[in-house]
Amino acid sequence: MPSLVSSVLREQIRLMKPILTKTSIQTSRNLQEALGELGAKTVAAKVQRQDFQLEDFPACWLTPAETTLEDPRVLLYLHGGGYVAGSIRYAAGFAGVIAAKTGVRTLCIAYRLAPEHPFPAALDDAMTAYQYLLGQGYQGSDITLIGESAGGGLILSLCLLLKAQGIPLPARLVAISPWTDLTLSGESMEENREVDISLTKSELAAYAACYAPEQAALSLVSPLWGDLTGLPPCAIYVGGDEILLDDSRRLCTRLLDAGVPATISIEPGMWHAYLLYGVPEANAAWREIKTLLEE
Repeated sequence: MPSLVSSVLREQIRLMKPILTKTSIQTSRNLQEALGELGAKTVAAKVQRQDFQLEDFPACWLTPAETTLEDPRVLLYLHGGGYVAGSIRYAAGFAGVIAAKTGVRTLCIAYRLAPEHPFPAALDDAMTAYQYLLGQGYQGSDITLIGESAGGGLILSLCLLLKAQGIPLPARLVAISPWTDLTLSGESMEENREVDISLTKSELAAYAACYAPEQAALSLVSPLWGDLTGLPPCAIYVGGDEILLDDSRRLCTRLLDAGVPATISIEPGMWHAYLLYGVPEANAAWREIKTLLEE
């Protein structure tokens, strides 16, 4: 049975869905910023924040209070928002949650957004952030990429680009409700249409058109269709009620078929990116992620 917290939150998100899916891009950006700030408030006493500029976009370090800078591990977090929303206020809010939950220093960036900056701007900025970490002395084996929604797809696209350019790959990937297929071909688009409380296919189609018009099938846009051989181990977490469920299920299958260690955790009754909402149903996933990072 769903927890009381998740039941209440689910209803609140459901009631907001007509507003969230029919607003302008700017309104969506404003709402997403507010959501990130709520996340930041919950962990403000647990992490230290350091903002800085990284070439064409803002970036931020979130360091857990109990973590020393001698710890070689680092997370690079790439945020969601359909490639059209997500300022540093949003990214740092959820990066703070991730840092607090895992105990690992986390770098987040506010990559450039579509439609002002379409593909490959977000991917270029992700590459810049990764190379920044390498330039800071981190090894690929020290780095874990973590992302939700569009950011979950972007961490995979980044790995495809790193592989193509012969740059050392990260140690592992953590994909939370990843958007891996911008062609929107998954069966769950229809199967979960009535139970998904936050996303619609038409909304995602509009975002895809902003980010990569006429390019949705490219592997660096939709990494589900890329050559996944040689990618790092990947842990996938997704809600059972998402229209993007098949983006995760098919990704796991394709990774395993390519010889890449991959796991998937599907939480029944949960919505898109539920791990970032502080619901009890996410506790087991966070414990598992923390254990993965300690290996």
